[in-house]
Amino acid sequence: WAVWGPAPALSYALVAAVAVLIIACPCALGLATPMSIMTATGRGAQAGVLIKNAEALERFEKVDTLIVDKTGTLTMGKPRLVAVLPEAGHDEGEVLLLAATLEKGSEHPLAEAIVAGAEERGVVLGTATDFEAVTGKGVTGVVDGKAVALGNRKLVEDLGLDAGNLAETANTRRDEGETVMFVVVEGALAGLVSVSDPVKETTPAALKALHELGFRIIMATGDNERTAKAVAERLGIDEIRADVLPEDKARIVRELQAEGRKVAMAGDGVNDAPAMARAHYAIAMGAVGSDAAIETADIALMTDDLGKVPWLIGHSRRTMSIIHQNIGISLATKGVFVVATAFGVASMWGAIAADVGVSLLVVANALRLLNSQEAKAPPSGGEQVGPQMVRGALAQDH
Repeated sequence: WAVWGPAPALSYALVAAVAVLIIACPCALGLATPMSIMTATGRGAQAGVLIKNAEALERFEKVDTLIVDKTGTLTMGKPRLVAVLPEAGHDEGEVLLLAATLEKGSEHPLAEAIVAGAEERGVVLGTATDFEAVTGKGVTGVVDGKAVALGNRKLVEDLGLDAGNLAETANTRRDEGETVMFVVVEGALAGLVSVSDPVKETTPAALKALHELGFRIIMATGDNERTAKAVAERLGIDEIRADVLPEDKARIVRELQAEGRKVAMAGDGVNDAPAMARAHYAIAMGAVGSDAAIETADIALMTDDLGKVPWLIGHSRRTMSIIHQNIGISLATKGVFVVATAFGVASMWGAIAADVGVSLLVVANALRLLNSQEAKAPPSGGEQVGPQMVRGALAQDH
């Protein structure tokens, strides 16, 4: 324009150059992603979903496999004592007294259930010493001068004992979804204690929604395989990994990742933390979760409702859809106006208006994450958001 522009050519060229610089400013492009992520994070907090890692929200739409713990994730996480089955030579009160006294030194939900069950039955607990938790197997200690162990069959085998007929009794109860523990006193089997942890009312609908979204669901639990299978069959879970230790859960995550799977891990306990740290995406059940699980997680659910996960998937997909829209709006508008201002079709004031306007448009589009019909109806309690709502939100955004 300084050579061929209208008089005064130099002034005209300067105005055209400034107009191009104004409209070429990447302000809107710079706002496209952070505004959408900030709005989506805020909306998640309102829905009871604490998004600690914004990058995880962006990538969460790619998840295709969900590993879930059983206790506290699929179930209530508040088990209750349902049966005490003593062996010959022992009575129910003695077995429960020894088991509950030993378990009062543990913070595990199953231990709390045994202690609470003993207190409800009026059992006065004794004194336990030398308490030791054996990871993935049970606990040992000395109760009122007697060596006592409480745990699964692995612990019994480690003590060099044969479960015998008690194993059949235990399996029968496990087929009903109960968790059964052997009680060993002075090196001999004294009986069984059985604990039941009911499945949450919201779990079946949540898993159904995840299946319809194309998820492969794997339950990894330290429980016996028969107990795990009984729960899995009831819920339609694709695959179970039972009798696993904390390090086994992390190994399962690695194996799935080696297959090319995008893995999310949902859990609530300390023993879930290694697998959650290894997974692409970690979800903590915040209402019942341990500090270790919540600290490790990218996303924490502030309730114990797994039904928020399908909502979260939809929220992630909607967020990415709006980010792509914002980038497209920004680039297209800038491209048109850069050409227009360079050829003198648009004035400098027009360039200023376009620059401010496209930035406002990007912000307004991001705010739709707060105002859309789907965002206003997150799941709460028993309410579930299914795949049809996810697809509806995506259709609405496009």
